[in-house]
Amino acid sequence: MEKYNLDVIRTKSLPRHGSPQDRGSADAYYERPYDPHYYVGASMQSERVEKDNMTVGEIAAYDYGYENEDDRKDWG
Repeated sequence: MEKYNLDVIRTKSLPRHGSPQDRGSADAYYERPYDPHYYVGASMQSERVEKDNMTVGEIAAYDYGYENEDDRKDWG
């Protein structure tokens, strides 16, 4: 199985569920505060990696997901 590069920003395909870019996108979609993190495996079912333990590239991928998510959850 090929290792998934967590610091690669995906623009033509979806990022891995739980990856930094995916989590940034989800946080923006659900209007949660900026909080760089990701999951080693499945979201909320595996180890959560916090900002202090992320690489510069992983934080950049989270930022990209957070800043480029243009859809928002309709709570209404």
